[in-house]
Amino acid sequence: MRLDKYLADSSECTRSEVKNLIKKGQVTVNRNIIKDPGYIVDEENDICTLGGNVIEYHKYHYIMLNKPDGYVCSSDEKGQHSILELIDEPYRDRLFPIGRLDKDTTGLVVLTDDGPLCHKLLAPKKHVDKEYEIISKEPVTDEMIEKFSEGVDIGDEKKTMPSLLKITADEYHSNIILHEGRYHQIKRMFEACGNLVLKLNRIRMKNLLLDPKLKQGEYRALTQYETEGLKND
Repeated sequence: MRLDKYLADSSECTRSEVKNLIKKGQVTVNRNIIKDPGYIVDEENDICTLGGNVIEYHKYHYIMLNKPDGYVCSSDEKGQHSILELIDEPYRDRLFPIGRLDKDTTGLVVLTDDGPLCHKLLAPKKHVDKEYEIISKEPVTDEMIEKFSEGVDIGDEKKTMPSLLKITADEYHSNIILHEGRYHQIKRMFEACGNLVLKLNRIRMKNLLLDPKLKQGEYRALTQYETEGLKND
């Protein structure tokens, strides 16, 4: 791999900034100053430093974002604010969300440039758990809870998969655990039961919980433990 790409992928510097630092002699590979941006690095074995700091290579990046209301999860919707605007990283244009949230839905979004992991977690056969907090217009009833546990007819060819709906603070506040991700699914399930979702907030995907320290619009890198949890079956 080219030295400039290695450093740009693994640091906060852009590719052009990295090239300038290399030419100024601020980069070493195995303790040798390298001034050629095209120098080939063995990312598995070589030790690279930038400004005296060892730079570990990251093939992929994994970010947890607490999505605020009013942002879309794509970058190609004209006139809309994209969640990528909230990411201040040099590699942000390579990131994509693992499962989108509606514009008015808040909470946990995982962004990555790891295509295989994204495909794995979104594969319908995997049935990855996703948990949401809900505020509804009408009280959640025992009848709704039972109906959700059996699957709800929302107008598709098949009913939804069984899901766990439970009341939390009161009958207007509930949590739901889904194992699939159809279009506007939770809102349509509530509407099919004569109720409306007023607020929807995702708090978990698989074993990954939304960090309570993250305010809406804030993000952080996943820890190695969290990343491995997403990757492991």
